[in-house]
Amino acid sequence: MKKTLPLRLCYALMLAPALGSAMASPNVNHYLITKISKADVTVTGTITDDTGMPLPGVTVTIKGTTKGSTTDVDGVYSIVTPADATLVFQFIGFVKQEVTLNGKITKVNITLKPESKVLNEVVVIGYGTKAKKDLTGSIASVNQKDFLKGPIASPEQLLTGKVAGVQIVSNGGAPGAGANILIRGGSSLNASNYPLIVIDGVQMDNGSLAGSQNPLSRIDPKDIESFSILKDASSAAIYGSRATNGVVIITTKKGVDDKLKVNFTTSNGVQQIIKKVDVLSADQFRAYVNANGTQAQKDMMGNASTDWQNEIYQKAFTTDNSLSLTGGIKKLPYRASVGYLNQDGIVRTDNMKRVATALSLTPKFFKNSLSVEANGRFSNIKNSFSNGGAIGSAISFDPTQTIYGNDSKYDKYGGYYQWLDNKGDWNNQTTANPVALLNQNSNHSTVNQFLGNLRLDYKFPFLPALKANLNVGYDYSKGEGQTIADADAAPQYYNRYQNAKYSQERINKSFDFFFNYNKDIKSIESSLDATAGYTYQDVLSNQGNYATYTTDGSEQTLAATPYPNKQQNTMVSFFGRLNYTLKDKYLLQASMRADGSSRFSPEKRWGYFPSISGAWKVNLEDFMKDSKTISDFKLRAGWGVTGQQDGIANYGYIPVYGLSTSTAQYQFGDTFYQMYRPVAYDANLKWEETKAFNIGMDLGFANNRITATIDAYNKNTSDLLSIIPVPAGANFSNMLLTNVGSLNNKGIELTVNTIPVSKKDLTWNIGFNVGFNKNEITKLSLVEDPTSPGVLTGGITGGTGSSVQIYSVGHPVGSYYMYQQVYDAAGKPIEGAYVDRNKDGILNNQDLYQYKSSNPDVTFGANTSLNYKKWTASMSFHGSLGNYVYNNVYSNRGVNTTLLNPLNFLANASTNLLTTGFNGTQFNSDYYLQNASFFRMDNFNLGYNFGKINKAISNLSLTANVQNVFTITKYTGLDPEISNGIDYNFYPRPRTFTLGVGVDF
Repeated sequence: MKKTLPLRLCYALMLAPALGSAMASPNVNHYLITKISKADVTVTGTITDDTGMPLPGVTVTIKGTTKGSTTDVDGVYSIVTPADATLVFQFIGFVKQEVTLNGKITKVNITLKPESKVLNEVVVIGYGTKAKKDLTGSIASVNQKDFLKGPIASPEQLLTGKVAGVQIVSNGGAPGAGANILIRGGSSLNASNYPLIVIDGVQMDNGSLAGSQNPLSRIDPKDIESFSILKDASSAAIYGSRATNGVVIITTKKGVDDKLKVNFTTSNGVQQIIKKVDVLSADQFRAYVNANGTQAQKDMMGNASTDWQNEIYQKAFTTDNSLSLTGGIKKLPYRASVGYLNQDGIVRTDNMKRVATALSLTPKFFKNSLSVEANGRFSNIKNSFSNGGAIGSAISFDPTQTIYGNDSKYDKYGGYYQWLDNKGDWNNQTTANPVALLNQNSNHSTVNQFLGNLRLDYKFPFLPALKANLNVGYDYSKGEGQTIADADAAPQYYNRYQNAKYSQERINKSFDFFFNYNKDIKSIESSLDATAGYTYQDVLSNQGNYATYTTDGSEQTLAATPYPNKQQNTMVSFFGRLNYTLKDKYLLQASMRADGSSRFSPEKRWGYFPSISGAWKVNLEDFMKDSKTISDFKLRAGWGVTGQQDGIANYGYIPVYGLSTSTAQYQFGDTFYQMYRPVAYDANLKWEETKAFNIGMDLGFANNRITATIDAYNKNTSDLLSIIPVPAGANFSNMLLTNVGSLNNKGIELTVNTIPVSKKDLTWNIGFNVGFNKNEITKLSLVEDPTSPGVLTGGITGGTGSSVQIYSVGHPVGSYYMYQQVYDAAGKPIEGAYVDRNKDGILNNQDLYQYKSSNPDVTFGANTSLNYKKWTASMSFHGSLGNYVYNNVYSNRGVNTTLLNPLNFLANASTNLLTTGFNGTQFNSDYYLQNASFFRMDNFNLGYNFGKINKAISNLSLTANVQNVFTITKYTGLDPEISNGIDYNFYPRPRTFTLGVGVDF
């Protein structure tokens, strides 16, 4: 030993210089180390990206240890490791990879795949957030880069055509008009089908407000950062009794701890009508009257040629402006904004002005243990509503008459031409002059809203995995206004009532508190995310009552009731959720919520809403790790129970007194009073309940240049609320809202996004989505009655009490109830001739049948964007298949007796009269039911970004935008997209041309 030790020592000393210089030489280093320790091996290799370029700075570690190495500028690495170890390759922005050596491998070359930004983006869910790749339910996320472009007055319009299975149909083209949002088909008949809206964690009150058409229009869309849409029950059940119709979570923009940045945008443009209702021109009208009318009717015609639709419509100006400031003051991040929208309607006298302000503060304290988020927004909206009857009057008023009468007998009506009776008074069986309806009536409202919340998120220093979250919200809104008719306005002159005020305030208070525990347990390769909490919400509605005054300014003739209409409901809830992840590829989620609502009796007050879901990241399995085709593959499945209480009366389970309608008044002396009377009630009323199952698949191809999401669902709603007839004397009405039925929705959804071109100066994105939904009523009564066809609905204009839709078991909601029209050999409908469907030789109600539906079988959307250097161009589309619309304009205005009215006046008719030649109305003929499938180009946007201009202007951009570009459809009416499927008096959706400027300072 004494001889050998110096020899080994000398050997080492001789090699020391080489050892020092060999640190830069992997081969020499490998040689020396392997000589010293035969138990280890040196592994070398090169790491590149998917284009073959070397990646410097990649971390290479031995799994389970802190030992590692990094790649050099050429992407080369070398590491000494046990021969049977597993190497982990990690680099920011790329997918982590692992390689097991198996005792033989000494050279490993790796190609790292880029991580998908879509998969790694954080999605807001109920009471928390999740990376999209870790979702187990069906949740869609839409960010501002995907929003519909152009002047958008209301937030929900940003989502049009963007999400599979989500149908957004505006109620018309009026400024600030509301929209029907339907997620995976309607789940209710007589309650609400509107989803729960959550803004910055505050659950909104979906109730209506006097003077406001749309509660969401009070928020400036430019303040919104993102939407999360919880579509399936396993995702939405955390919101319990308000989640049957899905949940839309809105996150607003926040400040950053950075230097001050100022952004100003302005968009200005013109709106114009695209299409008018087809009615007879003055010449066609004269020809028809001369050919078919009596001499007295011929003598009624005037000498003018007035297009009444031209007289009420206009080109409307719109301007939308926004100024925002973001930054931080001594680590106090803030964002402040103010927006101003001034939008005229295409119907004269329509206008909406909105001033919206917002302030967000997001500081952190105690070494970032306490995160604070304070949001406050205030909006003031001034509306001028046109007289809604002007649209219907414009299509029916005699086109041979002038706007103003040429005789003094019209002076008492402001000089406007009106149809008068033999006494010289207005003939109240006619429609009034449409121009007079606009000019002699005003309806102005002012709506103010404050929405604020304070959220505290505290991470316990002694247990960093545990956080406490408190969110307190306050939503106050008040709408007030007045309708005033000129004393000489014809309908008011006849009815005597001129001046009516209205007001309402709504107060929504909420309190949420929950604990969240999030811990990675490396010893078992697991992670645990648990949430448990409590929530409270109270909604108060207070509606004022005012007297209505006569046109002559005398004392009130409709006295105000002595008590205001005050409504209140309160809900308390307890909830919990557990997320468990094993090896980052097996995911499990379970949740439970208990809701107690004041809308129901103590026996029915509490409901329990469980859910469970799971997911499997198949692409992380060993058999798929090396796939060059599939870059992401996740399977999902979930089940849950949700409820429905929106749209249910606050006191429907107890006997109360309600205010009578204006048509049911008592006269005391010269004054008429509305009285309080008993209201029908059901002591056993409870919320609707929906049990839903969802399976889904998320796929990515070619390094996620192509991504796809597929979902299939089945929803069963029980205890369905429906208005049904009850025996006389059994309640305080012959109709009662009660839980009687059930409803099923099932469907498939597909979303695909692709990047066909991705180069330095050119990027092209294409995306589309499609949703298939089948809706069916499965039960509709407490006692089966095979002779009952169902419950009539879908009232129409024309026949008193006429309905053309029905709720029937075995048929979808929105089904039409019609006679089957008979046609002659030339294909012309034969008046009054219908198919005897039961073949009993008698034509009666037994021959009516359920036919088609207003709800589409398929909805779809598409979008594409092209970026070339500083140019951008984008287009958005959406449409539907299988939806039908009843053309009530044709059925009501397309007959001889409408034009040649026996009540001593003439009225215009639809051009359809010339096709059918019908003499009288045929309201229940399926001839008037038309396929309203359509394909609409919603938006075309072209922009140029100048970039930095000087030290003051860091960015300048210009945009040109067209909204509602074109619509392809077979439907012959004004617009195929009618939410209730009955087309009459529809406010046309305009086409809008705008130019915009954006400046960053």
